[in-house]
Amino acid sequence: MPAPKPPEFRRRAVELARQGEQTVPVIAKDLGISESCLRRWMAVDDVDTGRVEGTTSDERAELVELRRRNRVLEMEVEILKRASAYFARENILPK
Repeated sequence: MPAPKPPEFRRRAVELARQGEQTVPVIAKDLGISESCLRRWMAVDDVDTGRVEGTTSDERAELVELRRRNRVLEMEVEILKRASAYFARENILPK
């Protein structure tokens, strides 16, 4: 898998494609990327700039972070439930 391109490179590639001076396949070939890659970058840019409805990159990153945090909190709750059950059993049993 090729290394990811920097955001500035992506932004400039999308700008070149939007100018319409050359076709998307020609621009992609000149930049050394696949046509589908450039089209995907254009689709993401459409959503990020509000041209098309969808989840923006910032929202997607926030959603990933919130899901990660939710998993951590669920694990912490499960640990606390097990610990409270353990200590509750300890207090019920005769010594």
